[in-house]
Amino acid sequence: MKQSRSKKNRDNTAILYVRLSRDDNLEGDSYSIQNQKKLLIKVAKEKGYTNLITFSDDGISGVTMNRPGFQQLIEAIEKKQASAVFVKDMSRLGRNYIEVGKLTEEFFPEHEIRLVAVSDSIDTDEGENELTPIRNLFNEWYARDISKKRRISNKIKGNAGEPMGQPPYGYLKDPNNPRRWIIDEEAAAVVRRIYSMTLDGFGTEQIAATLSEDHILTPIYYWRSHGINRAGKVTERPPYKWNSSSVTKILSLREYCGDVINFKTYSKSYKNKKRLPNDEENMSVFKDVHEPVIDRATWEKVQQKRGKIRRRRTNEGEKNIFSGLLVCADCGHNLHYHFNQGNPDIKYFNCSNYKGNRGTCPSTHYVRVDFLEQVVLGEVRRLTRFASKYEDEFVKAVIGHSEQTLVADGQRKQKELNSLLARDREIDNVIDHLYEDNVAGKLSDERFAKMSKRYEEEQSELAKLLKALQTEIGQQGNKVVTTDIFITTVRKYTRARKLNQRMLNELIDYIEVHQAEKVDGMHVQKLKIHYNCVGSIEMPDMLPLPEPEVLIQTRKGVAVSYSPSQKAI
Repeated sequence: MKQSRSKKNRDNTAILYVRLSRDDNLEGDSYSIQNQKKLLIKVAKEKGYTNLITFSDDGISGVTMNRPGFQQLIEAIEKKQASAVFVKDMSRLGRNYIEVGKLTEEFFPEHEIRLVAVSDSIDTDEGENELTPIRNLFNEWYARDISKKRRISNKIKGNAGEPMGQPPYGYLKDPNNPRRWIIDEEAAAVVRRIYSMTLDGFGTEQIAATLSEDHILTPIYYWRSHGINRAGKVTERPPYKWNSSSVTKILSLREYCGDVINFKTYSKSYKNKKRLPNDEENMSVFKDVHEPVIDRATWEKVQQKRGKIRRRRTNEGEKNIFSGLLVCADCGHNLHYHFNQGNPDIKYFNCSNYKGNRGTCPSTHYVRVDFLEQVVLGEVRRLTRFASKYEDEFVKAVIGHSEQTLVADGQRKQKELNSLLARDREIDNVIDHLYEDNVAGKLSDERFAKMSKRYEEEQSELAKLLKALQTEIGQQGNKVVTTDIFITTVRKYTRARKLNQRMLNELIDYIEVHQAEKVDGMHVQKLKIHYNCVGSIEMPDMLPLPEPEVLIQTRKGVAVSYSPSQKAI
C-alpha cells in the first residue's frame, strides 16, 4: 500500500524547469523567469499534474550543464520524485547538442520521464518527434553564433579602451557614463592604506589581520552593504575577515594607477566558460584613462618590493628592518637575523648558508645591526646631500649609471636570445634531416619517432624560454621611468635623521655583505648598497661627499670599520 501511494505521488508530480541567461539574447517578457513559470504551471495542470516542483537557473548559459537548478532536477529524477519534466522549449534544457541528446534519448527514457517542451510542441507521451535532434543542433549553433558575435563586439570595445570588466574595489562606475570609472573614496582609503602598510614593511597576512581587527568590511561585503551587485560567494566567513589573497590581489592591480587593461583572461571556446590568464602581449593597455587611486611611483615601488619584504623574526618574535634586504656577497644567500644569547642587546645577521650551519658558504659574514644602521643612514645622507647640493651631477650620475646598467643587461639578454634562436634553427635542421633519412629508409619509423620526439620536447622548452626573454627585453624601456621615480624618492628623504622601514623599502633593493677582513691591523667590513631602479652608485671623487666613518667594537679587543665595496661592473 505504501509503495502504491509513493508511486501515485510520483505519477502526479511534474518538474517545471525554467532558465534564462544573457547568452540567449532574448527580447520581450515571454522568456522571463516568472512568465516561463506561469506558462508551465498552466500547461502542467491542464495535463493533470497536481504536485509541481520548480527548479530554475537565472543568468547561467545553456552551453554548460553544470547549473545548480538543472543538477537539482537530475537529482530529483534519480530519487524518483517526479514522472514528467516541463520546459518552455528545448533550448531551456540546454544548448549543448550532445548533452541534451543524451538527456532526452537515454536519461529520461531510462527513468520513465515524460518530457513536454511547450513552444516546440514536444510531448513524449504522444510519440517521438523526429525534429527534436535537429532543434537541439540549431540551439547549439545559436549559442555558438551569439558567442562569436559577442567576442567580436568585445574585441572592438576592448581595443577602443572601454573597460571590459567591473571596476575593482576602490572604484565605481560613473552614473553619468558607465564606460568610465570614478573613485569610491571610502574603499579607496582602504586601498591606499594597504599600499602604505606594504611600504612600511608589513606582509600581506599582517595587513589582512590589521584590517580584520579594525573591522573593515571585505570587498564582497562592502559592495553588498552599498547595494552593489557583484559576483562572488558570501560564505560563512565573517564580513570583516580579510585574507592575504585579497590583499595580494589589491597590490597587483595596475588599474589603481588609472589604467584600463583589457583581455587579461580568455576562454578556449564558447562551451568552456573557464577563464584562463592571457599573455601580456595579447592584452590591450590604455594608460591614464581614469583618476588614479595610487600614484604610479608608489605602485612601481610596491611592485619592486613585492616578494622581497620578508620579515624574519628571532625566536623571541622580534623583527628587524633589514630582514630580507641583506645578501651574502660570496654565495648570494640571504642573511638571517639573530641576537647574542649572552647579551640580547647585541643583534646581528649572518649568512644562512654558512657551512658551520650545514651550508656551503666558507664564512659567516657576521654583521652587527648597530653597525648596519650607522653605515646605511650615513650612505643615505650622503646620497641625499649629493642630490640636493649637486643636482645636475646627481641626475647625470643616476641616469648615466641606469643607462649603463640597462645597456649591459640588454646586451647580455640579447646575446642569450641569439643563442636560443640559433639552437632553435639548429633543431629545425636536425628534424628535417631525420625526416629525409626516414623517407630514404636510412632510419626506422620507431627510431625516427623517438629521436624527433626528443628534439621537439627540447624545442618546446626553447619556445618558453624565448618568449620569457623577449618579454623581458620588451620591458627594458619601462625602467627609464623608474629612474625618475628614484630621483624623486631620494629628494623626499633629504632631512632624514633616522632609518625606518619605508625609507629602506623605497630606496634600497638589497645590500651585499662581505666577510670582514684584516687590513693593516684593522678589521674592515665592506658593504655594497644596491638602490632601487639604478643599482649601486659611486659618488664622484671630486665632490666633497665624504664616506661615513663607522667604527664598532664587535667584541672585546676587536673593532670593525666600514669600507664601501668597489663598484660592480
